[in-house]
Amino acid sequence: MADAIDVEGVRKRYGEKAALDGLDLRVGRGTVHALLGPNGAGKTTTVRVLTTLLRPDSGRVAVAGYDVVTQADRVRAHIGLLGQHAALDEELGGRQNLEMFGRLYHLGARRARARADELLERFGLTDTGAKQVKRYSGGMRRRLDLAASLITEPEVLFLDEPTTGLDPRSRAEVWASVRSLVGGGTTVLLTTQYLEEADQLADQISVVDQGRVIADGTADELKARTGGDRIDVVLRDASQLAAAVALMPFAAADVTVDADRRRFSAPVTDRMSALTQVVRVLASAGIEAEDIAVRRPTLDEVFLRLTGRSEEAPASDETRTREAV
Repeated sequence: MADAIDVEGVRKRYGEKAALDGLDLRVGRGTVHALLGPNGAGKTTTVRVLTTLLRPDSGRVAVAGYDVVTQADRVRAHIGLLGQHAALDEELGGRQNLEMFGRLYHLGARRARARADELLERFGLTDTGAKQVKRYSGGMRRRLDLAASLITEPEVLFLDEPTTGLDPRSRAEVWASVRSLVGGGTTVLLTTQYLEEADQLADQISVVDQGRVIADGTADELKARTGGDRIDVVLRDASQLAAAVALMPFAAADVTVDADRRRFSAPVTDRMSALTQVVRVLASAGIEAEDIAVRRPTLDEVFLRLTGRSEEAPASDETRTREAV
């Protein structure tokens, strides 16, 4: 079966700036695929190309089996899009909003009403369907916006930073809704600034930087590729850090020291063996540890090692150009 999204060698320029510079991307059907990247890396431009809102300068793009340039109408009939900002009429009720979207998609009055009721029930909004959207909480608005993007039962759903600004509880509600969608066979392409979100939801992750995919894999594969497990040791007394590090059964070049936090860290290959050795060595030397833990790298660390900068990097020319359009 063909991939839900198939992108090969796509390029897009804004003036002198290459927003996409030979982007390759494949997304399997019935999966959640996350796009991560610093601001200006090309994530939103990618979504705009995939949803036919922006024409690529070159390359090949197929979504749901259709070419986004020559078969744009067919692509639009098979996709849904949840943008960064809600597209709801706040003066209308939740049900009225969904019925309005249904009519805009030419479902007909009866089918639009039925579809609105289905989606309100699916997203736990039946009891608030008559309430004006301006009285909804942030999580309720985002769930209603997600419901609106599903009016036509799309095969592929694009979520562009769907939980930005939501509190942890509301974010968890949206995550549960996304998992339910994928369980029903929908393919989801997710862009997010919350690395925990990608870790929680994504079957596959692509890291984008300077308009290209620089790494692909599951969260565990990406973590393993950037260093594997590490042991972190926090001492009671910072003055003993140097002595403790000198006693460790690790190469000195592999050990990182944070004096302010009284902590040192090193990569390990055998979790239990390393933990046992460190505890024994410190106890024998009379050095008291406040905390010892073996952990996998976080996606934050993977991201920083792959891109060399954080998600909060300043917006590039591409971002400023996009915002001005």
